[in-house]
Amino acid sequence: MLLSLVLHTYSMRYVLPAAVMMGTAPTYMLAWGAWRLLSAVLPARFYREVDDRLYTIYQSMVLFFFENYTGVQVIIYGDLPKNKENVVYLSNHQCTVDWIIADMLAIRQNALGHVRYVLKDGLKWLPLYGWYFSQHGGVYVKRSAKFNEKEMREKLRAQMKAETPMYLVIFPEGTRYNPEIPKVIADSQSFAEKEGLAVLKHVLTPRVKATHVAIDTMKDYLDAVYDVTVAYEGTVDHKGQRKLAPSMTVTGMFMLWSFSSSLTFPGNADNSKQNELTFEEFLSKECPRVHIFIDRIELKDIPEEQMYMRRWLHERFEIKDKLLIEFYDAKDSKRRNKFPGKSVHSKLSLKKSLPSLLFLGGLTASMLLTESGRKLYVKTWIYGTLFGCLWVSIKP
Repeated sequence: MLLSLVLHTYSMRYVLPAAVMMGTAPTYMLAWGAWRLLSAVLPARFYREVDDRLYTIYQSMVLFFFENYTGVQVIIYGDLPKNKENVVYLSNHQCTVDWIIADMLAIRQNALGHVRYVLKDGLKWLPLYGWYFSQHGGVYVKRSAKFNEKEMREKLRAQMKAETPMYLVIFPEGTRYNPEIPKVIADSQSFAEKEGLAVLKHVLTPRVKATHVAIDTMKDYLDAVYDVTVAYEGTVDHKGQRKLAPSMTVTGMFMLWSFSSSLTFPGNADNSKQNELTFEEFLSKECPRVHIFIDRIELKDIPEEQMYMRRWLHERFEIKDKLLIEFYDAKDSKRRNKFPGKSVHSKLSLKKSLPSLLFLGGLTASMLLTESGRKLYVKTWIYGTLFGCLWVSIKP
């Protein structure tokens, strides 16, 4: 009986994060919706300031589970400014946890509320979240041939006009690097070879469209570009071959994880195999340490023309590839599982995340304790989703 209870309690530790992150969504949306209505007659900057604060509360609660709850060690290399900046964040993309890495860096600059994503167009239909991410400044884009440059530029210009702080996250590879889908990797390498570009081993050939539009549109608004390379320790098998990085399950009720599983600048690969790993593996410390290399790049060092920027972006991914080759494949075992240069073990203080968890959790629990609160909670899920889907179908 005791053993059964222990096992049951242990298994519940994987359910708790999902229950809290998803369970607080209606509460969060009600708070945000109330502010959206109240701020309708106020200057846009007032709405943005409070919206960023609300987003910080929710995402810092999420980070409580990804850092404090799991105990994962975050190792940072390179240049992460202490002060917040307006930036385009470019990163390699290998798993469904990658979007959290941007949050991990942003919270260390007190810029968590400023994080906004370039998202695959289909994600706008997600219940509650799809509409909200657009309202928060996210940009939905369609795949290659259907990519609407004008629409993206207009969205970014609107954000600049509203003086929206920008921490715009883009994954230029177009889909995740998945060792279990070798065809995607082979196709990417064949394309690079055909175009006369360096063939990459641990990353895919990057696409330049979204990056060029973002940097070109906001070049007078941005402070820098962050070139970020991420490696998850413990993702090499006994033969020395890369395996899937820690991922998150995509099941019916976990809509947040559904969001993260599809977070990618438009790609057309089948990523279904990547959903086989679950959040349980992250909590089980399959990945004991996350290594993050940051290179802060001045705008003056980036070519403006798309053709030249394409070459520049590929060169940046060549640098990523070399870093990852050293990380995974170094012949000297002492050089493996680390990036070159000085590193800092950056631990997130509970003060940064626990208050948000207690606030949103307490607010949600209070709502669910009363019959009227439970009805409002359910109606928010249903009508909020319907309204959001209607909105994004009319206005991207």
